[in-house]
Amino acid sequence: MDRAIHDVMVEASRASDEGHQSFGEIVKQLADAGVERYHQDFLRSERTYYLPDGESEVVRNAAVAATPAPLFSVAGVEAAVRAAQAGAIKYKEFCRQAVDAGCVGYLVSIVGRRVVYYGRTGDMHVEYFPGSR
Repeated sequence: MDRAIHDVMVEASRASDEGHQSFGEIVKQLADAGVERYHQDFLRSERTYYLPDGESEVVRNAAVAATPAPLFSVAGVEAAVRAAQAGAIKYKEFCRQAVDAGCVGYLVSIVGRRVVYYGRTGDMHVEYFPGSR
């Protein structure tokens, strides 16, 4: 993998964990680097980035200080998303709230302009990027 693309992935994970950049800023940087999607696994504390040619890179990230609820709450995930979009919470708190709502991970499709949040039983919720629908 190209070192510059790898560095963008590592920086995106760090910037998310530390709350230095918004979701929109991070997605733009990843898209500019050629990343088409990424998967956040809350249980493993890692993010996997994918390029269009199938190449991927796993980057460790900060653990979430919560245990996922057994049942997935769409309302809980939506509330966390809205709070993050409004700037009321940073990424670390967003993750805690999402996990409290039963979310164990999410897939960001940069090319599809959506995020799919999912729980332990396969329940899921799709959020489209603001302004994409």
